[in-house]
Amino acid sequence: MLGYPTVFIDRMFRVNRYPHARALSALCRLVFLAALFAVLACATAGVASAQQGRLRSSKGGVANLEAKTQSRKGDVVTADGDVDIHYGDTRLRADHVEYDSKTYEATATGHVQLDYGNEHIEAGEAHYNVSTGHGLFHNVRGTVKIERRPNPAILVSENPLYFEARDVERFPGEVYLVHRAWITICDPEHPKWQFFAPNARIRLDKTVALVNANFRLFRVPLIWLPYASTPAGKKIRETGFLIPDIGQSSRKGFIFGDAFYLAPTQWMDATLGAQFMSRRGVQERGSFRAKPFENTSIEYNYFGVDDRGLLNADGTRSPQGGEQQRLEIQSLLPHGWRFVTNYNHLSSLTFRLAFADSFGEAVNSEVRSAFFLSNNFRGFSLNFAGLDDKSFLTLPVAATSTTPAIPATSVTLRNLPEARFTSVEQSPWRSAPVYFGFDGFAGVVYRSDQNIQTSNFVDRYELAPRVTIPLHFGPWLGVTTSAAFRTTRYGDSFNSAGLLTSAPIDRNTGEFTVELRPPTLERFFDRASLKKDKMRRRYKHTIEPAITYRYVTGVNHFADFIRFDSDSTLTDTSEVEYGFTQRLFRKDGDGQPQELISWRIVQKHYFDPTFGGAIVNGQRNVFQALDSISPFAFAFSPRNWSPIVSDFKITPGGPYDLEQILQYDPQIQRLVTIGTLLKVRPYREFFVTTAFFRLNDNPALSDLPLQPPPVLPLFQQPLSSQIRALVGYGSETRKGLNLITGVGYDFENKTLQNQIAQFSYNGGCCGIAVEYRRINLGQVRTENQFRVAFIIANIGTVGNLRHQEKIF
Repeated sequence: MLGYPTVFIDRMFRVNRYPHARALSALCRLVFLAALFAVLACATAGVASAQQGRLRSSKGGVANLEAKTQSRKGDVVTADGDVDIHYGDTRLRADHVEYDSKTYEATATGHVQLDYGNEHIEAGEAHYNVSTGHGLFHNVRGTVKIERRPNPAILVSENPLYFEARDVERFPGEVYLVHRAWITICDPEHPKWQFFAPNARIRLDKTVALVNANFRLFRVPLIWLPYASTPAGKKIRETGFLIPDIGQSSRKGFIFGDAFYLAPTQWMDATLGAQFMSRRGVQERGSFRAKPFENTSIEYNYFGVDDRGLLNADGTRSPQGGEQQRLEIQSLLPHGWRFVTNYNHLSSLTFRLAFADSFGEAVNSEVRSAFFLSNNFRGFSLNFAGLDDKSFLTLPVAATSTTPAIPATSVTLRNLPEARFTSVEQSPWRSAPVYFGFDGFAGVVYRSDQNIQTSNFVDRYELAPRVTIPLHFGPWLGVTTSAAFRTTRYGDSFNSAGLLTSAPIDRNTGEFTVELRPPTLERFFDRASLKKDKMRRRYKHTIEPAITYRYVTGVNHFADFIRFDSDSTLTDTSEVEYGFTQRLFRKDGDGQPQELISWRIVQKHYFDPTFGGAIVNGQRNVFQALDSISPFAFAFSPRNWSPIVSDFKITPGGPYDLEQILQYDPQIQRLVTIGTLLKVRPYREFFVTTAFFRLNDNPALSDLPLQPPPVLPLFQQPLSSQIRALVGYGSETRKGLNLITGVGYDFENKTLQNQIAQFSYNGGCCGIAVEYRRINLGQVRTENQFRVAFIIANIGTVGNLRHQEKIF
């Protein structure tokens, strides 16, 4: 039967297996009274003074009956005074029990108690017909002790689930009608929350249907549902409407929505929902999940907005609607094959900035999709893949009375399809340290930006065999040399005028690399403790130097290659990379050593400052030889030296976790990049996270050489200086007071981009969480969000603060 699942359905019961249904189904344990009543028919005739009896049931089991008096008069068997019946793991106790073998009616009165496993049920009076299966139970109450596994997503309480029902009536076909039932995990004498159902119908191991149900906080009804249903057996999901969403937003206005949950099978479900936003329009969401086979999973998500736009000062509207989709498929196939699809689609960056749920998602301007079918065997790898990468660069600018509209700009790179066959280094001779390997691929590529758009299928081929020879000169020096020949062909290229042409272009390069590993310098430090019961602590300091020389030749006409991916940025180079890494280890007793501090400093020297004539003076140059040491473009003219890169780390993953990356550019003689990440947890419940990033690598005109004259516009890379900070106490499911707050500030634009504060208090059976968020994304979006959630121990949360949006 379709209907509204109970008030908690979408927020918690998918994870927690419907504890309220378990409580109502516990009432069905009264069916064991049938077996316990039936054994009375086997009692010996006459008045018996025996205190105990062993009775056999119709199912072959044996029941133990104890009572002060037992008797049989005609067709009626009676047990009085502290009646105690044990049957398997079920126990029935009552003051008076009788059974009529002629009418098959069984009755138990006076302190009726039924214990089964971790369930305890009490009733004032019980009537049951063994023949027809009809029964009636009055004033039923009980507890269910639910064993909880540690779960960071929910508040855990040791309290049992308590329930009461005025009347429970059983009908043939294992159907129960329950009247005036309620459940709670709180103190039943003073419950902070209750779930109340005046009428409920239970079909054993199938469904629980509630009529006129409501959720009460401090006995005050807060949420009312005319009809609700939920699974009660092995099937833990049921088709139905979810709880309506109601909210308020400074940009979206009044929000009202609902969703429909479809669960046709145990291995597949789907959710379709929509929200009406009084100031914007209609928002749609959908999801589909399936696991048709043991090693195959499918998940699809859709989010879209039909936006009419906010009202501008001149009476016009600027719609920001759009859609985004995500499809993920993973499958382990026979014979070692693996198939993965991760498809993502975004209609526009404006849509994401305007309607993303969080700041981190809103500022992500990249959309990447990939699929691959791969198999690894005996050191070889065969892959069939497709890649699509779209980066949004600028937002559209609306037309004014004096300027035309400027469309949004983006770069799309596609590599689809592609077949790649590679090999790890393998030696055909056991006695000779000579290893052979290769990389080869064939496929088609595509590029589209504001300047060019290639054909949809630009063919590309490459084959690169290589040989590696590792040598060791004693224990103190290791030298690894490798050589490769790479031949590549592209179907399209640029001509001498910089225009796109269908003329193919070939590239045949030779590559040679020598890696030197000088001996590592080590020194040990012992620290003896004055306390005899304290273990010995040792420290080790190491200095690990490394030198790598790389030579590439044969890249002719670099400017004629279309930039499809990093393979297109290979240039001639003659370079040496040198640096050292210092480490400090600590070892306590016989335990494993722990790395406390590491500091790596590295730099490159380029013997060919023009990279075979590929460098363009005054422009942003991105080559493999450059971005292998720094992810930020730094070459704006011929260079002999790269920036000096320093990477300093303290106790990664420990209570004091620090990483700082610095880049000093010797050509413009200033610190161009600062990146700092600090995570501190001095106490178990207190933590601080701070991240600061600054980038300023743009040269002044005086930094450029006079000859050749620089080409305008000058090299420009967006300046950045931002800080993020997060301070918290407690955790999402910790009992007591929990608080977390954070900010994000942009020093370049002098803007507070993101603010967040979340407060929660958890008691023994419930809690409450309140959250405030502010997202400031300039003219696209400035929004204040308020969210509230009521936390129910052992079950989950109710409210518009979803678990995936919590920041603990």
